Amino acid sequence: MARTAFTEFDATLRDGRAVHVRAMRPADEAELLQAFERMSDEARYMRFMRTVREPNMERLRATLASFPGSGFGIVATAPAADGFDIAGSAIFVIGNDRTSCEFAITVGAAYAGAGLARTLMTSLIESAKERGLVEMEGFVLAANQPMLGLARRLGFTITRDPDDPAVRICRLPLRAH
Repeated sequence: MARTAFTEFDATLRDGRAVHVRAMRPADEAELLQAFERMSDEARYMRFMRTVREPNMERLRATLASFPGSGFGIVATAPAADGFDIAGSAIFVIGNDRTSCEFAITVGAAYAGAGLARTLMTSLIESAKERGLVEMEGFVLAANQPMLGLARRLGFTITRDPDDPAVRICRLPLRAH
């Protein structure tokens, strides 16, 4: 399976703010933790589909260390007093079949509705296609209407999770058959 280099870029959001989009790296751990701390309880629930009060450091470090072999992540950064803040992030983790991946995305509350989620998801989808993956999927709470709306606009099909009526499965074929 081919691995391609991610080309960093600057993006201007709908509200005129600029972010820098680049590959996620292990050195981002501290900033990712700060981004987690800035999340509201509701945002954490929407992202993790359960109440999460503390970040799972073991899982975070394992995920970061697994890139790029088992997945890929991108971050959108914005200037901050201490250097930069992570305004949003998106990852995909390659499935056991090595042809599909599962996505996850987080956008800081200050950037909600500004088009950052679309920027991140579009870049993530392109990265998965370049990697040669066949399908991307994600599990989204039915109550997370903004994410479900974005998924629809990006071409994902959305179905109910047969095991959990509160969850929707979003699937996107990544290449024509």
